[in-house]
Amino acid sequence: MPPDELVITYMQNDPHPLPEDLPFEVRVCFAEDNPLPLAAARNCAAKAATGDILIFLDVDCVPSPSLVMAYAMELSETDGCLMGEVLYLPEGGTREADVFRLDEIGSRHPSKPKAPTTGLVPEPDYGELWGLSFALRRSTFERCGGLDERFTGYGGEETDFARTLEACGVPLYRCGGARAYHQYHAVYQPPLHHFDDIVRNAELFQKKWGDWPMDYWLGQFESQGLIARGEAGIDVLRRPEAAEVDAAKAPPGTLFS
Repeated sequence: MPPDELVITYMQNDPHPLPEDLPFEVRVCFAEDNPLPLAAARNCAAKAATGDILIFLDVDCVPSPSLVMAYAMELSETDGCLMGEVLYLPEGGTREADVFRLDEIGSRHPSKPKAPTTGLVPEPDYGELWGLSFALRRSTFERCGGLDERFTGYGGEETDFARTLEACGVPLYRCGGARAYHQYHAVYQPPLHHFDDIVRNAELFQKKWGDWPMDYWLGQFESQGLIARGEAGIDVLRRPEAAEVDAAKAPPGTLFS
């Protein structure tokens, strides 16, 4: 099942050229005012879309042939937020001509459970919402107000949206058949290249909800003597030096941050 339409939000200066022979309508919208406005970009795409079902797929992910059908079928029966499984591809994996081979060469993130083969499995932990691939009805997205655009840059915006869904009483599920494939790119352990974004968004989340998101990364920042967390927020003891950021870049072939 192809999508009825494809909406692409771009954040660089100009949109990428698109092929003209796609079998569905393609539109683009521009998210501005910040170098990496991830929350605003998703809201922009949702506003530009015309369908009753919204499927969010990160730009570095490739949908499996069954992704659209799986999400659409389940959302015709269930008013919730659905998460599809994501497999990580090795470097050069997208040169594989046979999309069905991607199941063989892709790897599941070690911290994520295996998705059901078909149907839905309830996910009680809203912290598990993964922005790479998820879907919900437009009416649900609008009822919850979309993503909070105060979250700018990298980190925290999807965790905040998950908490909003929970507060709105929207059930969260893992969805079988809605697999996507994450294309290889370099990763940082920890993501010191997004240090300022993570600290700012973590403080915003804590003030909004009363606890800390991205605890794993914040803990790594603390262990490196970069920050200290307290009741009043985060004290930045020092910013990472360029050499530390370079050293955090994982060896080639590393799939997970």
